[in-house]
Amino acid sequence: MNRSQQASRPILAITMGDAAGIGPEIAVRALADSGIYQTCRPILIGEGSVMQATLDEMRVGLALHSIAEVAEASFEAGQIDLLDLHNVDMRRLRKAQVDPMAGRAAYEYIARAIDLALAGAIQGVVTCPIHKDALNQAGYHYPGHTEIFAERTGTQNYAMMLVAGGLRVVLVTIHVALREAIAQLNEERILRAIGLAHQAGLLLGIEHPRIAVPGLNPHAGENGMFGREELEIIAPAIEKAKSLGYDAQGPFPPDTVFYRAVKGQFDFVTPMYHDQGLIPIKLVGFGKGVNVTLGLPFIRTSVDHGTAFGKAWRFRADAGSMIEAIGLAAKMAGTRMPNEVSAAR
Repeated sequence: MNRSQQASRPILAITMGDAAGIGPEIAVRALADSGIYQTCRPILIGEGSVMQATLDEMRVGLALHSIAEVAEASFEAGQIDLLDLHNVDMRRLRKAQVDPMAGRAAYEYIARAIDLALAGAIQGVVTCPIHKDALNQAGYHYPGHTEIFAERTGTQNYAMMLVAGGLRVVLVTIHVALREAIAQLNEERILRAIGLAHQAGLLLGIEHPRIAVPGLNPHAGENGMFGREELEIIAPAIEKAKSLGYDAQGPFPPDTVFYRAVKGQFDFVTPMYHDQGLIPIKLVGFGKGVNVTLGLPFIRTSVDHGTAFGKAWRFRADAGSMIEAIGLAAKMAGTRMPNEVSAAR
């Protein structure tokens, strides 16, 4: 591959995640796939001693190439370009357990990746899983990755998109109790999810994204019989979205709309609350799904699973979701690259 071909591929930072979990292993398995280097230029942000211990156990024939800045990366298959933050003591690491040291380190990997993206040094971030309890015990009180990215980038209008095969969902509300999710529903939130779904479609090369909006209640409220949210909140938001040029349709009964999307009738679905969208995603693509934070000034994707302490450091984890997350980030970041590069210059 010549230099111009290499430069056409986006640079993606992969954060190692919680050192006590499966993050180091799935990062190695993904970066052992030479096909990854055909779509992007990956660097790993993590801890050198953890990654070396992982490589020693896995015996996959990869070497670590420690770098101090992105410009030092070689982006060659067969070795891992590692931005080593030296923030985990392997002698004290509690493997496969909640460890505040690992929680603090995981936050620092995310923070460094965000700083690099905001500086224009990279075009996207792919995150390995973190453990919320470890993060909390380390003093970082966030429900998850999404909120960290939103706060550190100053992003107000953001949403979580989950992708599994041909199903794409953009959540109207995210990590809150169901009672709170219902209380939060309003036209603005629904319209924001529709708009971000439309933008995501364009990044994915969909010229006219078709967006299905489900109801909140059984049978989409049955014309007010089972609830009035569809009549008073959701339908008006859809009409406003149409007036702005978005191809939004609904509200549809939640129990059939995801099936229709899987069959190709829609490009996106905008679930009203977390589990309304996550249950169908994990049903159709468990272990292969990808989490995307929409609305950020750069691309961010992640695996759709947690730290899996039950498998951690036993080296039997499946990296399918990680590979999918890198591939999707490369595709979306590649679409944005021309504008981002010119802006950085």
